[in-house]
Amino acid sequence: MIKYLPFILFWTLGIIWGANFIYMKWASELLSEEQAVLIRVLFGFIPIFLYALYLKVLRFEHLKYSFHFIIMSLLGTSIYYFFYMKGAALLLSGVAGAISGTIPLFTFILATIFIKDQKISLNLILGILVGFSGVILISKPFDTQLFEANFEGIIYILLGSFILASSFVYAKRFLSPLNIHFAALTTYQLGFAFIILAIVTDFTNIENILSDTHIFYGTIIGLGFLGTGITTILYYYLIQIIGPVRASSATYIPPAIALFIAYFLVDENIVLLDLIGTILIFSGVFLINKKKKN
Repeated sequence: MIKYLPFILFWTLGIIWGANFIYMKWASELLSEEQAVLIRVLFGFIPIFLYALYLKVLRFEHLKYSFHFIIMSLLGTSIYYFFYMKGAALLLSGVAGAISGTIPLFTFILATIFIKDQKISLNLILGILVGFSGVILISKPFDTQLFEANFEGIIYILLGSFILASSFVYAKRFLSPLNIHFAALTTYQLGFAFIILAIVTDFTNIENILSDTHIFYGTIIGLGFLGTGITTILYYYLIQIIGPVRASSATYIPPAIALFIAYFLVDENIVLLDLIGTILIFSGVFLINKKKKN
C-alpha cells in the first residue's frame, strides 16, 4: 500500500482540484464572488490551522514577516480565487478548468524574467506559443457569438492563473529563504486572506447558500475543506516523498478532470475544439518542463 501512496495522492489531488471548477460554477449561482471566496478561504483555513497546531510550527516571531504573508494572501489566495470565481461564473466549468492549465506557462514566463536560474530556451518559447494557441482555440475567435461569450471569462481565468504564478515566483524569492514550515506559511496566508476578505466582503444575502444543500456542501466541503485545505496538506506531503518536480505534475490533471466532469457528469456542451485546445495547453506545458530536464 505504501508503494502506491504517491500514485494515490497524485490522482486524489488531481481529481479534487479538477472538481473545484464545478463547485465554483455552482457557488456563483447563489453567492457573489467575494462571498464564495470568503467561504472557501474560511473552510480551507480550518484544516491547515489544525494541522499546523498539531505539528507545533506556528511561531509569534514569524509575524515580523507579515508583509510577505499579506502579499501572498492577495496573490496566492484572495485575488487568484476571485478571478477564478469570476471566470467560472461566465464559462462552462470544463472550459474554465482547461484554461487553468496555463498556470505552469505563466510560472515559467515569470520565473525566466525574475529568477536568475531560469534561462530562455527554444523549448520555453515553443511551449508558451503552443500553450497559448490552445487558449485561443478554446476561445473560438472565428465564432463571433461564442467568442464574445467566452472572452471575458477566459480573461478572468488567465488573470487568475497569472496572479497565482506570480505568487509562486514571489514565494521562491522572498519566503523560501525564511525556512518556515509550509503548514505555518499556509496558515498565515489563509488567515490574512480571511481577515482582509471579512473586511471587504458585502454579506448581503450570503445566507442564500443555505437554500440549496448540494451547493452548500459543495462549497464548504468540496471547494473549501477538501479543495483548499486538505489538498494543500496532501500536496506538500507529496512533495516530501517524491520531490517538487514530480509532485508538480499533479497540477496537469485538473484541466482534464474538469472537462471529464463537465462532459460526462453535468452534461455541459464541451466540443472537440475544447479538447484540442486542452491538448495544446498540455503540450505547451510538456515542452516547458522538458527544458528543466535538459
